[in-house]
Amino acid sequence: MSGPEHPQRRPAILTVDDDPAVSRAVARDLRRHYGERYRIVRAESGADALDTLKELKLRGETVAVFVADYRMPHMSGIEFLEKAMDVFPYAKRVLLTAYADTHAAIDAINVVDLDHYLLKPWDPPEEKLYPVIDGLLEEWRAVGDRGMPYTKVIGHRYSERSWQVRQFLARNEYSFRSVNADDPKGKQLLDAAGLDGSRLPVVITEKGDCLVEPTDVELAELLGLSTSPQLEMYDLAVIGGGPAGLAAAVYGASEGLKTVLIEKATTGGQAGRSSKIENYLGFPTGVSGAELTTSARRQAERFGAEVITTQEAGKLEINGVGAAHSIRLNEEDTVGARAIILATGVDYRQLEIAGCWEDPDNPANNYIGRGVYYGASVSDNSECAGEDVYIVGGANSAGQAAMYMSETAKSVTMVIRGPSLEAGMSQYLVDRVTKTPNIKIRTCTQVVDTGATDGHLSEIVLLDKQTGQRETVRCDRMCCFIGATPRTEWLEEAGIARDDHGFILSGPDLQNVVGWTLDRPPHHLETSVPGVFVAGDVRSESAKRVAAAVGEGSMAVMLVHRYLAEA
Repeated sequence: MSGPEHPQRRPAILTVDDDPAVSRAVARDLRRHYGERYRIVRAESGADALDTLKELKLRGETVAVFVADYRMPHMSGIEFLEKAMDVFPYAKRVLLTAYADTHAAIDAINVVDLDHYLLKPWDPPEEKLYPVIDGLLEEWRAVGDRGMPYTKVIGHRYSERSWQVRQFLARNEYSFRSVNADDPKGKQLLDAAGLDGSRLPVVITEKGDCLVEPTDVELAELLGLSTSPQLEMYDLAVIGGGPAGLAAAVYGASEGLKTVLIEKATTGGQAGRSSKIENYLGFPTGVSGAELTTSARRQAERFGAEVITTQEAGKLEINGVGAAHSIRLNEEDTVGARAIILATGVDYRQLEIAGCWEDPDNPANNYIGRGVYYGASVSDNSECAGEDVYIVGGANSAGQAAMYMSETAKSVTMVIRGPSLEAGMSQYLVDRVTKTPNIKIRTCTQVVDTGATDGHLSEIVLLDKQTGQRETVRCDRMCCFIGATPRTEWLEEAGIARDDHGFILSGPDLQNVVGWTLDRPPHHLETSVPGVFVAGDVRSESAKRVAAAVGEGSMAVMLVHRYLAEA
């Protein structure tokens, strides 16, 4: 689960009787005694009761006791209980009978594993009804089902899209439970939704609404996030929703600029994937990346910034010095901005070995999302419970992931090419990693091959660079943190100057770059195009730290003010 805890909902006691007067009387007696602790739900036919049960199941609620009348047209009480058992198998089952039908009730004990039958009428209920129900509720509380009052994500463990959906919700601090489609709970939920599980993942909201194979846009709408711009022109457009972009949006909006932030997936960037950031100023016990960046997004929105998610900036059109530039989002949406801050961040570089990169000619050998992950791979560390996890890389993000997964994983092994962790990791994190019993460090080692079982990662091949020996080891999950690739390909036509690795040049670094046309020198974070600034990891020679990105984002806004004053 991710996000804050939900209040526990009251379990239901469901009664079904085709006689409206009797149905109301049964519900009245039950509500009088149990109404404070249980929801009393009544139906007047077996079919209506089954529809109600499916709605309760989808909303994540649970039923403690069924109380069904034996003699009902179209569907008898026994037939109802047979079907109800498939939806809530742990609920206790009570059959209401007349004296003449006691033989049927006795037969039902074997047919539907009946817990009790009650003769009508039962006056007084204090003697003939409540003691029976009290005993059944006590038994149910000991072993009964528990509700899931959350959004549910039903998918497969080794499904890339199922993983992406979980990550999307987790990184937006949205509460949910992940359920495997093959588990009994998953099958019950799919049955209640009338789905056969052929199209996954399925997201079932707290209200019981179903999203089958949801797109990121549908997920964003579920979370109440904006997915399209409201205006055609802004003072400032920030491209990228990592720490640098979020800081720029906060300072831009708070200082009176009409600001829009555009993010292609979820706000947070690489920092948003971090299980815990412990060296960020002001958080002595650390803070999760999702918590920090979600709070920053809300802060930007509170100041009036418009935050657009699931929209990717595909083209930047430069309209001349002093003129507003245009950002093409898709075939329908284009926004203009007097100034732009590029904070698109970086992607983790992919391992160039079989199964670890997207090969369009051989998609079956792509294990990304099926055991191979770039960045942190879990929305809840229980996902890797009992697994043998390998983490490739030795920077802070790799160490944070190792600490997080070690809480539940059987073993965590860090694989680094260099001779020690100290070269790329903060000392406080080195100390913690080396003192954790189930974390092992393999230095001077690299991953050179992978193996799979049933289409998902099951083993990797390690090469000891010092001895030249190869070793095949079991691996349930491999998370890679092996450097960064800047997200700048879309800027090719705009003429934004970049270094040999694709990172954006700015300020003094532009001295030897052809293309600057103004009499004044470029501002410190200004790119080769006047009025277009850069901040964060995508900038050439940036510090690659959260605090540095936040600082650059806020500094870029100050420089935007200077530029707008000059224009």
